[in-house]
Formats: sequence, structure tokens, C-alpha cells
Amino acid sequence: MAPTLLLIRHAQALHNVASDWSLHDPPLSELGEQQCAELQESLKKAQIADEVELIVVSAMRRTLQTAALGLDWLITEKKIEVLPDAGWQENADKPCDTGCPITTMASEFPAFDFSKVDPLYPDKTTNLATNPYAFTRRAILARGQTCLKSLYMRPEKVIAVVSHSGFLRTAVCHRRFFNADWRVFDFDEEAMEESKRKGEGLDGEGEFLLKEWKETEENGGGMGRSEKGIIKVLPTDFPPDEVDGEAVDEVPGHKVAQWEKREKFQAEQLKGCA
Repeated sequence: MAPTLLLIRHAQALHNVASDWSLHDPPLSELGEQQCAELQESLKKAQIADEVELIVVSAMRRTLQTAALGLDWLITEKKIEVLPDAGWQENADKPCDTGCPITTMASEFPAFDFSKVDPLYPDKTTNLATNPYAFTRRAILARGQTCLKSLYMRPEKVIAVVSHSGFLRTAVCHRRFFNADWRVFDFDEEAMEESKRKGEGLDGEGEFLLKEWKETEENGGGMGRSEKGIIKVLPTDFPPDEVDGEAVDEVPGHKVAQWEKREKFQAEQLKGCA
């Protein structure tokens, strides 16, 4: 049986405070550390947290800190394994959404095992046509499906994931998350079977789809701090880096024009990092 997913957004980081997207892989703010304590308090009241058998976390600094501070009783007392995973990193390729080398993270978080993190991490900008972490619509949506498929195949009954607002919203569950808030999902087997029947998904074998628990859906997250409802993916969520369905690198004649559009998009994008 597929696992239940406890999806958590990282707590507030310094780039959120200053709206400074030039900060490279920023740490949590003081408020973010406080939010981690509130996250822990909230989860300790929820039975689902006691059933967690694995913690998957984006390899970025703010998510690793959120896991270390907000889920520390699971890690230190219950000895739950923590699995850093490049797949759950944030979408954009701004400095605030680009991670540090694994050697740096391993020295900062010695209790976590980074040996299984993709060695390509944190590169997002080379070979856009094939890079699984590229800031392109194609790569991000494919990465979401890859992450969900990986969890679907695991033996654990409940898996906690600490990730980012943008990636969770656009590629995983189409929900907004306030800092350090959490939601619970099951794999929607009925919808997945219908998707398979229609030949959807990366390989035509159907998409991996989630269905939120009624409790967190109606409450606006486990802490009640998140916007309610399903959030559609919009064209403005991604840069204009594809031409007629082909990646930039695959259409040499359009490279210059598309890079200019991409740079303009990034300069005008005011949403900031999530």
C-alpha cells in the first residue's frame, strides 16, 4: 500500500524577511526558528506525526534547518532516518533558490547522511534541455512526478517531506503552504487509475496524484495558517524557455531571443523565493 505523505513547508528564511533574492541558500530567520518550535508543538498533537517512518528533506539550508529543529524529537528520540534529496529543492534558479555544495551541507548538518544526494546538485543552469533541476516548466513538472513515484514505491506507511512552497504548489499537490505549515495527503489511486487509462504522465502510464486529508484541507493546513483551496499552475510560474514545446537548447535559432525573454522574466518576477 502506498504511503501517506506529511508535506511540510520550511520555516521563514532571511530572504523572506528582506525580500532579498540575492542571498545564496539563506538560513532561517529568528522568526523561522520560532516557527519550527510551533511546528513541533503542532505535530506532537497530531497522531500522524507519531507514525512517521522516514523524513525526506530538500537539500537546501532552510529545509534542513526546519527538519533539524521542527522534527528533532522524531530524529533524536525515535531515530527516524533523514534522507536529503535534491529532487525536493525549490523551483527557481535565483541565488536564494540555489543550494550550496553537498560538502558544505554535510559539514553543517553532520547528523544527516548526504551520500545519496544526486552529485549534479546544486546545478540548475547547465544543459537546460536535460538538467532535471532546471528552472523550466518541463523539468519542474517532471521532477514532481519523479519525486512522487519514488515515494509511492517505498515501503514506509507514513513519510514526512520538508520542501518548498513553489515546488509543492506547482509540481506536487497544487496547494499553498504558509511557512512551517503542514498538510497530509494520500495517493489518489482512483484518479491515478483514470490518468493511466487516458495514457497521461511522463511515460504514458498515468500521473502520480495526491488527495488531501479532509482535516488539513478544511483547516487551511495543520496549523490553520495556509490558504485554502486548489491552486492552478499558471504560465507565469515558469520562465518562457520553451519554443513550440521544445527546450531552448534544442532550438538553436531561437536561443538568443528565448534567453532574452528568460532574463526579462526573471528581472520582472516579483514573487520572490518561496
